[in-house]
Amino acid sequence: MLRLHGLVSALALVLAAGPVWAADTSSDTPAAATGPDLAPIRAQIKAEDYKSAIAALQPLADKGSKDPDVYNLLGFSLRKSGDRKTAQTFYEKALAIDPNHKGTLEYQGELFVENGDIPKAQQNLTALVKLCPNGCEEREDLEKALAQAAKPK
Repeated sequence: MLRLHGLVSALALVLAAGPVWAADTSSDTPAAATGPDLAPIRAQIKAEDYKSAIAALQPLADKGSKDPDVYNLLGFSLRKSGDRKTAQTFYEKALAIDPNHKGTLEYQGELFVENGDIPKAQQNLTALVKLCPNGCEEREDLEKALAQAAKPK
């Protein structure tokens, strides 16, 4: 009975930690765990200060960071600043490091929607459905972007 109680307690601890892990779209790759501290840059992005975020991320990318979050956040900031073409190159770099990076699959999918390339956005959504069969924020956000694009204008 004590063993069962211990297992139940351990399971409860793991389940409680789940929402904390899911709160960020950062990568699950080891490089992300040892990569640069991106919290200040994430704060700039949240404040929609994309110019500062780009200025902070570009040197990391230029040094050849192995952290897909660097390229994903740089792509996102560039896209939000209107530079879709360059944003795409950084999304591709992030996915070259981690093909299952949920944040990049979402943001790149949104870029495809913005560019009117719905089939490619659908491919990213298909990948997210496989990665998140029970749903996740990235999947839901891309589904919303696709649904919005499908509405008559």
